Amino acid sequence: MWLKVVIVLLFLAVLVSLSSALFFLLRDMGAPQSKRTLYALGIRITLAALLVFAIWYGFHAGILSNTAPWADKY
Repeated sequence: MWLKVVIVLLFLAVLVSLSSALFFLLRDMGAPQSKRTLYALGIRITLAALLVFAIWYGFHAGILSNTAPWADKY
């Protein structure tokens, strides 16, 4: 159960980071040498990598499972 909470929190953090990058991009459009957008996107990439790792760990450890009807056919 704890892993599902971590996955949801990481997903929400990715969305917040992506929206903050959009905000910084629109806000700093005329500012020279502003790197806030770059930093926000770097944080998003890190969070997305952690999210993929958490999902992989969940499937590998057996905490998460695939219940799709077509999953057993292949």
